[in-house]
Amino acid sequence: MKHLISTFALVATCWIHTSAQTVHSPDGALAVTLRLTEGTLAYEVKLHDRVVLEPSPLGLETNLGSFSSGLTAAGAEATTIDERYTLPHGKVRDVHHRANQLAARFANGAGGSLEVVFRVSDRDVAFAYRLSVEGKQKVVIESEKTGFDFPADATSFVTWQAKAGDGWMATKPSYEEGYLMDAPVGTKSPSGLGFTLPALFRIGDAGWALVSETGVSSKYVGSRLADPTSAGLYTIAFPEAGENARRGEANVSAALPLETPWRTITVGRTLAPIVESTVSTDVVQPLYEPSREYRPGRSTWSWLVWQDASMNEADQRAFVDLAATMGYEYILVDALWDVEIGRERMAQFVADARAKGVDVLLWYNSNGHWNDAPQTPRNRMDTAPARHVEMAWLKSIGVKGMKVDFFGGDKQATMKLYEDILSDANAYGLHLNFHGATLPRGWERMYPNFMTSEAVMASEMLIFSQDFADREAFNSTVYSFVRNPVAPMDYGPMVLNRRFHRDADKGNFRRTTDAFQLATTVLFQSPLQHFGLTPNNLEEQPAFVLDFLKDVPSFWDEIRYLAGYPGRDVALARRHGDRWYVAASNGEKQAKELSFTVPFLAGRTLTLIHDGPDGTAATRSLTVAADGRITLALEVGGGAVLFEP
Repeated sequence: MKHLISTFALVATCWIHTSAQTVHSPDGALAVTLRLTEGTLAYEVKLHDRVVLEPSPLGLETNLGSFSSGLTAAGAEATTIDERYTLPHGKVRDVHHRANQLAARFANGAGGSLEVVFRVSDRDVAFAYRLSVEGKQKVVIESEKTGFDFPADATSFVTWQAKAGDGWMATKPSYEEGYLMDAPVGTKSPSGLGFTLPALFRIGDAGWALVSETGVSSKYVGSRLADPTSAGLYTIAFPEAGENARRGEANVSAALPLETPWRTITVGRTLAPIVESTVSTDVVQPLYEPSREYRPGRSTWSWLVWQDASMNEADQRAFVDLAATMGYEYILVDALWDVEIGRERMAQFVADARAKGVDVLLWYNSNGHWNDAPQTPRNRMDTAPARHVEMAWLKSIGVKGMKVDFFGGDKQATMKLYEDILSDANAYGLHLNFHGATLPRGWERMYPNFMTSEAVMASEMLIFSQDFADREAFNSTVYSFVRNPVAPMDYGPMVLNRRFHRDADKGNFRRTTDAFQLATTVLFQSPLQHFGLTPNNLEEQPAFVLDFLKDVPSFWDEIRYLAGYPGRDVALARRHGDRWYVAASNGEKQAKELSFTVPFLAGRTLTLIHDGPDGTAATRSLTVAADGRITLALEVGGGAVLFEP
């Protein structure tokens, strides 16, 4: 239940006589100051009196007039937020959200009212606009002035926006580009189109800030950061007109009154607040009730290593058996199943899998005219009548979820397609995984049957690019601090074959150790984990590796940052029930020792799986020192996992 309590009775009257208002976090360390100067709005953010954001612009431009200039103060209200909620399959299960909120209203002189709402917790700043216009029921948001002005000494860890229609079969943008690392603020994107969210910034010795957004539904577009000014000002940009093969407008058409999505800034002296933040779900609410309890779980997935040729009934039955042997909840049957297995045989396949305790997930093309991808099934997800027929059939044969691929943009029309697929699927008890897709923005709370999304250059690229395979360990130290903190990430971790191919003497070479691969099952958070395990691994790997993979959870109750720096290394701890798992990886090209403390495990004896000879995994017991300190030896491309036996 949410509790809103008025805290500053004089704010509404005081605003008229001052040019600024400040709202602090509950612990007083984080402060946001909102200023009105000659009719324009700006805000600044400080942590422990150190500047995180210099005065940064606010406002909207609409077809009903400007809400970024010519504004006058019209009152304000301050409240406190104290809310507890549960995420059944998030990175944290039981969340206690406490924050102070300032809602300041401004008039534009033409009957319009803009309310700027800032909510400040001990680690997060979230803000949104509420817009109304006297006598009007609809509005077009043409652009935003919203900006993030970082100090000159800040550096960025950001991934650039792809050009519309680029990539394989014109399926981009899909949040699958590379990263600029520690680049000075003001550095332009290689594409000239700015950067996708989330975006991480190091603020000199003042700490870190992760910029993102949440609460995006069919009522708005997904935004990005435009290329910055040379001084380090990044502003919100809307989608390109060419996205989704020009389907839909690039601006926002909405009913009034309108509340925009929340822009979020997670701030900390270390990366701990970044990793542990729940702001993406703190400021949103469920849009509908789940039609059933949606079960997270582990899944076998033949396509990752065995590729399209494995989309036949014999191979898929082998992966059902693999899932049953490992105790996994699911098998994902990827593209082309409708041709290679056939719809007529799928009902029996699902029944046989369920008899072995394995539920089935099926792949779909998002369809429509916005991509040229030939993979089938096509023409099943792009219209409501087709969706309802297909989803009714899926429910009738016992399928539990879908993977839907190839969306290619962030327009409002595309956000509506996501929402329509999700809400329709809920009516049939189906959960969703999106690939070739946008960043999910608070969706694990907004849409109860949403499970996960790709929205990252994921493990499929290990198959397609040796360069990507060479950077696999490096990427693990980037994704853990930039992409995964804001939303579940279906990377598809954990491949134990030495080469990325069904045949042992073909395909790209794996440059990481077996212990690294096990670590990714904990480092990468997704309530559906599609592992790259293959049947031959059962004979090749020692029992302690297989036992770990049988037990490792796919959903968590708590997360803690332990150590790391993007591009160098990472160590995280996750708790499932009363059992802790610790995982670490080395992203650099030299072996190292990584030290950190786990005071909550002090004195306990853990099982350690670490780098052994020639990339294999080794194991031993490790008793944590009384001060909680652990030191791990990590090879190049190496990793480690510790867990309570």
